[in-house]
Amino acid sequence: MKHRFLDCEIDLAARELHRGGRRVRLEPKVFDLLALLLAGGVFAWVQTLRALEFEPRAVAAAQQTASLVNLSRAALRQADGINRVAILKSMGAQQAVRVAPREPGDRWDAYEVDRFTRRVSSELRASLGPDAIVARAVNGKPGMWVGFSIERDRYWLQAEETHVGPLQGSTWFVWIGIAALATLIGSAAVARLINRPLKQLSFAASRIREGDLDSRLDENTLTSEIREVNMGFNRMARELARVEEDRAVMLAGISHDLRTPLARLRLETEMSVADDEAKRNMALDIDQLDAIIDKFMDYARPGETKLGPVHVAQLIDREAAAFRDPAQIRIASRVPEELVVIGDETELGRVFLNLFENARRYGRGTYTGIAEVTVSSVKTGPWAIVSVRDQGPGVAPEKLSQLTTPFFRGDAARTAATGAGLGLAIVDKAMHRMGGSLELANAPDGGLVAHLRLRRAA
Repeated sequence: MKHRFLDCEIDLAARELHRGGRRVRLEPKVFDLLALLLAGGVFAWVQTLRALEFEPRAVAAAQQTASLVNLSRAALRQADGINRVAILKSMGAQQAVRVAPREPGDRWDAYEVDRFTRRVSSELRASLGPDAIVARAVNGKPGMWVGFSIERDRYWLQAEETHVGPLQGSTWFVWIGIAALATLIGSAAVARLINRPLKQLSFAASRIREGDLDSRLDENTLTSEIREVNMGFNRMARELARVEEDRAVMLAGISHDLRTPLARLRLETEMSVADDEAKRNMALDIDQLDAIIDKFMDYARPGETKLGPVHVAQLIDREAAAFRDPAQIRIASRVPEELVVIGDETELGRVFLNLFENARRYGRGTYTGIAEVTVSSVKTGPWAIVSVRDQGPGVAPEKLSQLTTPFFRGDAARTAATGAGLGLAIVDKAMHRMGGSLELANAPDGGLVAHLRLRRAA
């Protein structure tokens, strides 16, 4: 019971990781989520940077411009009229500033156009005085213009706006580009760090599902969470291997311990019972017990399979040859000779054997008492659907889904014969081992039909 629970857990996990025969790709989702997260972080960082640099840059720009104005004012105040002209020319040649007389008819545009320029203007007036003028253009010439006075003389100081402005758009684009590139590289690295161990886990789970209980994961990874997952997976794999070993030993012991007294009973029956009818009935009971043991062994058989090309028509003919009594069952195969599927020949043979036996027991015709079985096939894309149909009474629709449950018995019409109740459960389990599936349905004109879905050989 413990093994069956663990086996079901692994099987479900592997099915989720291999839906439709394909490995689930996690990379795009993880990468997109990480990229979105990092992009949001970069955006928040940019906005924070803008908020933090706004105030210092506005104050620095105002102080720089105020210093130029004060230096110019000091130089001009100490010079006479003739030297002022020379000083103005010298300042224009050596500094990135220009000082010119301010005329009454000069036209100027206010510098305050946004939050930054308003902050700069406020700081300049605080440093130079409330009568200071700050303009962004004078007489149509753009720039940063500051109007100041020396006694009765009035002047304009023109500074290059690039010295006092905020970060330019090109600068922001460069930083944003670098941040975006770093986001992509970081997302790819983190996605790889996450997805690589997930791929390894997916592969190891699929190997265990296929019966390879020696699959192990690295327990020395740098990420503690992944390391704990790998350690837990390895513990589970070791436990499964131990349980599988115990099961194999137990089954071998049970088979030996049961078959030995059955053999003695068979011999004693033949030698001791005088009544032929009683002897025949006892022999049938012993044969039935032996068949039940075989069913138990088949169902509990380890899940290792060797997949390869299988010629379906030849396999059906071989398994049908075991049912030689035409008074009980007649098998007609319409499967083309060229049909080749991917499967385990032994497992697939056991599938057909159990389906034929199930039809012989429960699929006999109401009037003839003979099980008429027809095997056909169709191709659908990369798959082949092999159908095994009898002409019996069929099964109640609400019970179809339960027929593959171990030890489940249907209605009396299909359970008149004795059995272990494992035939269809064995078929279903074998089909899953080979990567296929089993579907049971009632035929429109009567009888039960089993559809075997198998991958076609290339």
